Amino acid sequence: MSNVSQLDQKFVEVTAQDLPLHCPTPSVNLWNAHPRVFLDVTRTGEVQCPYCGTRYVFKGNTPAGAH
Repeated sequence: MSNVSQLDQKFVEVTAQDLPLHCPTPSVNLWNAHPRVFLDVTRTGEVQCPYCGTRYVFKGNTPAGAH
């Protein structure tokens, strides 16, 4: 998982190792966290968190069994 910031819009590149994907991720400080929400990034290749707006972009091959 790698964090990238462009024009104050945060996006995170994720791979099959990061699935199932949820936001906030384990790297976020607890005091700064919103409720955990699971996100389906494999369907379209990217998804945005409804709480904080972080955009997750999937890189690599979709794992077997992913919808």
